[in-house]
Amino acid sequence: MGRVISTIIVGLIVGILARWFYPGVVPMNWIASIVLGIVGSLIGGAIPRVFSKSRAMTPFQPAGLIGSVLGAMLVIFIVRHLN
Repeated sequence: MGRVISTIIVGLIVGILARWFYPGVVPMNWIASIVLGIVGSLIGGAIPRVFSKSRAMTPFQPAGLIGSVLGAMLVIFIVRHLN
C-alpha cells in the first residue's frame, strides 16, 4: 500500500511540474495530473534504459525526476498534436 501512495504522490508532483514547465496553459484536474505524472515517469524511465547497458533498478536520483518531467511534457506535446 505504501508504494501505491508514493507512486500517486510522485505522479502528482511530476504532473504538476510538467504542466508548469510546458509552454501555454495545460488545463487538467488533479487525477489527470497524477496519471500524466505516472505515464511521464514510465516514459522518462524507459528511454534511458533503451540506451543503457545496465538495466538494474536504482534508487531515486534527481536525473530520474528530470527525466520523468520531460517524459510527461512529451506526453502533453503528443496529446496536443493528436487533437
